[in-house]
Amino acid sequence: MRRYLLHLLTLAILGLGTASMGYAQGDVKEDRHDLRRDERDLHNDHKDIRNDRKDLNQDHADRRNDRRDINKDQRDLRNDHRDLRNDVKNGDKSDVAKDRHDIRHDQKDLRHDKHDVRADNRDIHKDERDLHNDRTDVHNDKRDIRQDRHDIHRDSHGK
Repeated sequence: MRRYLLHLLTLAILGLGTASMGYAQGDVKEDRHDLRRDERDLHNDHKDIRNDRKDLNQDHADRRNDRRDINKDQRDLRNDHRDLRNDVKNGDKSDVAKDRHDIRHDQKDLRHDKHDVRADNRDIHKDERDLHNDRTDVHNDKRDIRQDRHDIHRDSHGK
């Protein structure tokens, strides 16, 4: 009877050992799957960062161009005001009407360009925030990859 119990106990221990090894192998497989998924996420986050940098550079260029347009419109507006004063002083009514039309047109362009600058500033802020979030995701993915590699190492050595 003792020998029979001893055999059963030995078989139970061997069965549990084999089951634990099978569990560890399944865990390694799962960790490797997680590792591949995290590496893929890391690659996509790097791609997002590159795209966000390009978009941010384009928004900065748009804002610079809009500032140049604002400066040009302000210069045109000053010239039109000077011409208007001279035409009023000289009594030339047709030129006064043209100058007033030019002033209204330049003011409209100026408002439009200022609106574009505000929109570009909003885009820049959103892109910077998105870039920050992507960098945070990269940091978290690298940490997850490091943890997955540590888990694979630990599971493959039976620890």
